[in-house]
Amino acid sequence: MSSSDSAPAPFNSRLALLLAMAMFVLVVDTSIMNVSISAVVHDIGSTVSGIQGAIALEALVSAAFILIGSKVGDLIGRKRAYVIGLLCYATGAVAMTLTQSLLPIIIFWAVIGGLGASLLLPSMQSLIHGNFEGAAQARVYATVGASAAIAAAVGPLIGGFITTFLSWRVAFALEALVIVVVLSGIKLVHDVPYTGTRQVDAVGAVLSVVGMGGIVIGILVWQEGGGAVGALLAVGAVGLGGLGYWLVRRKRLDRPTLIDPELFKSKLFRLGSAARCFSRSLSAER
Repeated sequence: MSSSDSAPAPFNSRLALLLAMAMFVLVVDTSIMNVSISAVVHDIGSTVSGIQGAIALEALVSAAFILIGSKVGDLIGRKRAYVIGLLCYATGAVAMTLTQSLLPIIIFWAVIGGLGASLLLPSMQSLIHGNFEGAAQARVYATVGASAAIAAAVGPLIGGFITTFLSWRVAFALEALVIVVVLSGIKLVHDVPYTGTRQVDAVGAVLSVVGMGGIVIGILVWQEGGGAVGALLAVGAVGLGGLGYWLVRRKRLDRPTLIDPELFKSKLFRLGSAARCFSRSLSAER
């Protein structure tokens, strides 16, 4: 083997930057929406509760379908899921730029955007793992994580500044522009092949929606001071517990599972899933 064959591939800094930009948009999107509530209500003639409901719905959809989105990425290809997720986010951003009523916000920003998030996050993780190795991979994970942290910190400031001095529509138009830039470099992304079964675990999918959805709804109701919080959280906990049991049982029987139950042994996976669930629900109230 020649020295050129054994040498590590050069670090693709442009791809790393584009992935970080995609994560930045993913996190900053809800922050912009939150700080723009009063302006959106005034411009489209809606109500604060209506906009807050759309924000809560987006958080619920993205959290409830995150595990299903991961499986969809396995079936259709991680790169394709990544592109579809970005296009869903762009659709929501464009809809916010043009909307004159609450209904397009609910359909395009909350539902389609939420589904886009459920596709984008898992596929992004897989693509980072498949496009970088060793120290470069750790560097990209750190870069993308830092991008998310920066977006969470400065998102309200950026959204507030643009909303005050320009327009909330401009903020979402800029968000769509960033997505166009990210998609312009899609040829740099190499797809990550999936060699597992193509069969779908329908029961696991339902349990994941009940589990993640129950937890998120419980948190949202608690933030609003509503009742039955304990019951909702219990439903979510039972759903997640049932999902874990179902996945382990299916794997022992050598049958297809929604996700590999071995992932739950990973501390990073557990923390990441929990953080994702709580961050999306908490962001709906900021």
